[in-house]
Amino acid sequence: MEVERGSELERRAKVHAALGDPMRLRIVDSLQMSDASPTELAGMLNVPSNLFAHHVQALVSAGVVSRHQSEGDGRRTYLHLEQDTLDSLGTASPVAVPRRVLFVCTGNSARSHLAAALWRQVSAIPAASAGTHPAEHINPGAVEVASRRDLDLPVVEPRHVDDVLDQDDLVVTVCDRARETPRVRGELHWSIADPVGNGREAFDVAYLELERRVRALASRFDS
Repeated sequence: MEVERGSELERRAKVHAALGDPMRLRIVDSLQMSDASPTELAGMLNVPSNLFAHHVQALVSAGVVSRHQSEGDGRRTYLHLEQDTLDSLGTASPVAVPRRVLFVCTGNSARSHLAAALWRQVSAIPAASAGTHPAEHINPGAVEVASRRDLDLPVVEPRHVDDVLDQDDLVVTVCDRARETPRVRGELHWSIADPVGNGREAFDVAYLELERRVRALASRFDS
């Protein structure tokens, strides 16, 4: 028991130490709602690449941030905030309310539809979904996981983002390939692994990650 307590204290101390730098806190704040590549985040924060890499490594070592290879451009990685590590540190400040949230993936056949349906469960802000290369129909795996979890998922025809996007939308890309499509630069990005073709467990993983992120984002908006 004492060994376990000591280990937990050391883990907590490492997290606090990693957060004890203004630049690292800026990185954490930037990743609160959106994943980002190291290059774009370093540019946004105006930090030299070598210094930025040092701060990111400290956050990764403490379990605050993780790296994920893009499913689109394999040369690209995304930084992802491990929210569970920060849950005890309080709630982030609210932000302005958008007119609508538009979730975008490649085929508009699974992740974006699930995200929009999950959003409607927790927020009165309208939501829609679209794809950069729409599939012919919603993937059966998405329908099945929604049914098992009592999620109201309308079975509608996938739509192209050009036919759905409004200039006032808050765009959330839930797919690396959609994020890396030049004409669809999501204001927020969630790097969610594609469950299509990877079995029932992959859909469960995607569902739970989308559910967590949807609830976290919805809680940020002023009422």
